[in-house]
Amino acid sequence: MRTGAASLVDNDTSDHRTLQQKTARELIWTSTHSFHGWTCSQCEWNSSLPTLLTDPAAKTAFDRLAAAKFKDHKCSDHLSRQGSADDADSFTPRIRKLVTQGFKPKDAVELFLQEVALEYRNQPKVLAQAKTDAEDFLRRVRAGLI
Repeated sequence: MRTGAASLVDNDTSDHRTLQQKTARELIWTSTHSFHGWTCSQCEWNSSLPTLLTDPAAKTAFDRLAAAKFKDHKCSDHLSRQGSADDADSFTPRIRKLVTQGFKPKDAVELFLQEVALEYRNQPKVLAQAKTDAEDFLRRVRAGLI
């Protein structure tokens, strides 16, 4: 039987990033016209939602699988995240912004849908996509993923 203290800290000096840089990554749901799925906040890692996946239980299973893959990925194996033109077309950040401003998720979704209905009143495809994204957002909030 060994006694003494075991080193809990990795003293490898080859990685010069700060602790915050090493750990400050988040799993983010991204929904644009060209991509639906989970992405990393620090790199270009992603896990896209299969196009024919529509069952809520199957989507929840996909979310768990993507979260496990996210934990296992190394940001150094992927390109650094840069702003994309698709980010402006995404509906999820708009809902998230309302929540961070103090709205309850359900109220934020209702307000968001009203805004989109005014902005895109003659574009039924955009309205349908906004409603789908909003329902998906609420499902993920209820599941504790967001």
